[in-house]
Amino acid sequence: MASLVAVLAALLGMSGTAQAAAPVEVYPVQSIYQFSTDYRLTVNGQQVPVTKYPGYDIAQFAMGAGEAKLAVTKLNNTNIGSYSISPAKLNLPASTSGSTLTFTVPNHEYLIVKVDGRPRLVIAIDPLETDRPPSSGTGVFNVRRPPYSAQPSTSVYSTTAFQNALNDAAAWGSANGRQGIVYVPAGVYTLGNLYLRSNLAFYLEPGAVLRYTGERDHYDVHWRKNSQQRDITWFISTRYSSKNIKIYGRGTIDGNGKAALQPGNLGVNLLTPIYTSGFKLDGITFRESSSWAIMPTRSTDMTFRNMKIFNRFDMGENDGIDVMESTKVTVTHAIGIGLDDPFSTKTWDNSVDLFAKVPGNPRPLDDVVFDDLVSWTYCYGVKVGQGVMQPQSDVTFKHAVIYDAAVALGVHHKYGSAEATNVRFEDVDIERLSFSNDGNRTWLALWTGNSHGVGPVNGVTISQVKVRNAGTTAARINGQPDALISGVVLDRVVMPGSTQPARTLEEMKLTNLSHHGPIKITG
Repeated sequence: MASLVAVLAALLGMSGTAQAAAPVEVYPVQSIYQFSTDYRLTVNGQQVPVTKYPGYDIAQFAMGAGEAKLAVTKLNNTNIGSYSISPAKLNLPASTSGSTLTFTVPNHEYLIVKVDGRPRLVIAIDPLETDRPPSSGTGVFNVRRPPYSAQPSTSVYSTTAFQNALNDAAAWGSANGRQGIVYVPAGVYTLGNLYLRSNLAFYLEPGAVLRYTGERDHYDVHWRKNSQQRDITWFISTRYSSKNIKIYGRGTIDGNGKAALQPGNLGVNLLTPIYTSGFKLDGITFRESSSWAIMPTRSTDMTFRNMKIFNRFDMGENDGIDVMESTKVTVTHAIGIGLDDPFSTKTWDNSVDLFAKVPGNPRPLDDVVFDDLVSWTYCYGVKVGQGVMQPQSDVTFKHAVIYDAAVALGVHHKYGSAEATNVRFEDVDIERLSFSNDGNRTWLALWTGNSHGVGPVNGVTISQVKVRNAGTTAARINGQPDALISGVVLDRVVMPGSTQPARTLEEMKLTNLSHHGPIKITG
């Protein structure tokens, strides 16, 4: 009888008890960040701070199991005329009442809300932390406590205190067969270069901000980016041949990018895990890098989870995460925003400026998976390239939302003569294509250049793609006479205005074709 009642309730839309309200954790916002002049946000009745940022506003919090009811209010109290909530594929029902937009989310998501002519509001919802360490105790090295006594300040330079804590924690971890923990309480810490050694866990409490000073004399020069005519420093990096390092929590690594580009002209990569293995990152926010933000380089066995990359649209060459010459890398549940490519893979050689001061030999890239992404950029939403100077194989982008871009999905084999093989784009939702890059404004661009050699691309699968906006230029597959793009499979590509997969290249607006092998359409 009980099962019959459950069936009848389901048929009548009475699914039983309503889902409980999720517990919510609101993150502290430091005074270096300006509050929004456009929005107020409440979640399950709690106010969540909204900060103003060049190009968009940002709100961040964490939620546990259950539902979160969000109320987004325009601060001037005018009635809401139009709105959108992305990812569109979530189909979140919403309602408006005067100046307030209300909707409910059943899980932690990274969202972008547009209300009338206001700046877009990025709402980054994390899962609740499950591994927050104690702030003190055996094996825990708190940077605020003696003998370190770091002081949160925008004027006090705390590098020595932090580096001593990191060194002591790594030494303790190595002596005890596990990770020593560096604990960073909430506050803004102005820092120079930090170097991470083996057997170290670096925990950033919600509200903790590690900030680049913008003063050249505080930093080592690790390489020179010729395209920017600028020396570059690695703000935080791993020591060579390190292992078993973790950075986690809900804190922020802030590149202070505009300051970095002032007189002195020193750019900053926020995080460079290099020649390391067993590296994990979970929950961290990255802001305002003035060069490529995150660069996993010549490393293996790495995971990046619950990651937020908030870069500006008025600063170039500020990629999100570029996985370079590494193997067994996963990037899971991430949002990347910025002028340049948020998610890409690259391989180089020792002649390239990036590696001029780095010892060792170049390496192939293999087994890299990007999973559960939101990408917003003026360039490529997700991409292999431009550098393919060493082989790249088994690269997958899946469960991705391209909120806006110039090119949604790309393989841009511009530099190098090595082969790119087995590249997959799976379950991708393309919402907008508002920009142009190298003359491209399209949902797909697979093309080979002729800089520093010419190399082939073999095996590209584009599967289960919903194209809501196809752009204004033809999709393209363009190899070179001695470097074909072959093995392309197009599976279940649904174009704008249709509910069924396209059956021809013309229906896919894939008409810019040259030097390619057979193209297979399935589904």
